[in-house]
Amino acid sequence: MSDLLAGAGVLVAAGAAAAAILLPPGRLRAAALLAALALFPVLILGDQWDSRQIADLRADTVRLISLFSLAVIGALLLAAIFDRWPFAMPLAIVAALPFRIPLESGGDTANLLVPLYLVIAGAAIATAGKDWRGRSAGPFATAGATRWLPRVLAAVVVLYALQALYSPDFSKSLQNVCFFFVPFAMVYALLRDVRWDRELLTWALGVVAVEALVFIAIGSVEWATRSLIWNDLVMRSNEFHTYFRVNSVFWDPNVYGRYLALVAVLAMAALLWTRDRRAFALLTALIALLWIGLLPTFSQSSFAALLGGLAVLAALRWSWRWTLAGVAAGAVAGVLVVVAAGGVSTISPNQINIDTSGRANLVSGGLRLFADRPVYGYGSGSFPKAYREQIKSRKVPVSVSHTEPITVAAEQGAIGFAAYIALIVVALWTMARGLAWNASATGPAGRIARVAVLAAFVALLVHTMAYAGFYEDPITWVLLAVGASLAAASVVRDAT
Repeated sequence: MSDLLAGAGVLVAAGAAAAAILLPPGRLRAAALLAALALFPVLILGDQWDSRQIADLRADTVRLISLFSLAVIGALLLAAIFDRWPFAMPLAIVAALPFRIPLESGGDTANLLVPLYLVIAGAAIATAGKDWRGRSAGPFATAGATRWLPRVLAAVVVLYALQALYSPDFSKSLQNVCFFFVPFAMVYALLRDVRWDRELLTWALGVVAVEALVFIAIGSVEWATRSLIWNDLVMRSNEFHTYFRVNSVFWDPNVYGRYLALVAVLAMAALLWTRDRRAFALLTALIALLWIGLLPTFSQSSFAALLGGLAVLAALRWSWRWTLAGVAAGAVAGVLVVVAAGGVSTISPNQINIDTSGRANLVSGGLRLFADRPVYGYGSGSFPKAYREQIKSRKVPVSVSHTEPITVAAEQGAIGFAAYIALIVVALWTMARGLAWNASATGPAGRIARVAVLAAFVALLVHTMAYAGFYEDPITWVLLAVGASLAAASVVRDAT
């Protein structure tokens, strides 16, 4: 596929995804959803047409046709299920969020969100069918207090696609657009109008809780047997450390830890506002198991994310003043412990880089990249290649900066960074607007859910400060959609 044709395809796919975010239910949104659904796999296939993986598939026609047929049949089957039981669609998306499938061909392995993509396809077909027939509900989360969130989100998607056109690694930027931005924008469009009532919220929490417990059981077996399911890098790393990190079904212990931390924040939100004894006991047991599962990940970013989410819950449940004081005291105590344990003489740039496994160099290198092109950056998805070419460092294997603001600034410059900050500010404002401080011990399920989503989103933000993956994590887009839907419902409820 020529770069010109691929670039045009990327812009059209991103435009279709942005339109799906902005448009109310109807035939135009149906067309946008189907266009985005059709374009992103075609673009990936064209980009990777000469790769060993696709070449192997092209050489095996029967296998290629079988895989394509299975995907189409699976999507149509899911569409029929979602059309018959709309309740199942949001639950299926939530359930599919953690799962990546290793696809190996030609000696290379890629871990893709295949189950989620299949669910998105089925949900898009079902929703487009309802839109076309006029059976969808009216615009629910695109007006009033929530009108700015979809606008900023759509702008982020289109801007990322535009900045892919001058990236030195266009293939990487195309993959980011097609594997993350386009399908995840569709997730937002599919979930924004869902009415998250008490029953659906309870089921969603139950789904993530059960999955988390299964992941913890797998992680516990890994810990007990000192063996991992996959990821040779973590396996080799465990051989050289006194501690043993587990990753369960996740590729990376930090991603596993992030998932457990977010589930723990959601469960703690439900615990703090429940008065049902049985629910209190179940949630307490769940949180204890989540904590046990989180420990062997040794993911400092996940512990920080958990604390960030809990701080939001404490501020909303009790007092934001005392919470701020506690956070400040904890930060000071943490610095003192580090200084006392390591000694003042060891606090140097080189030592910090060693203690952070080379991430300090990635941050400083990212800042240098931003300084080189402060306005428009090096282009979407360009950080690994630009870092290797411009910084010329072989000390650290480069994938991302591991700090989301640094990655955004280096790749997209001040323009992209402003869009990133605008999205965070608008999202937090949308989620927090109308939430009273010192919320009472009881209240509507929707209000408690809004607190939970806000706390989980803050926890996710904290994690991306040390591990990146803000745009690339589908959980981000789900939280944005659920937060917008709940905020819109709250506005409607308060108005009536």
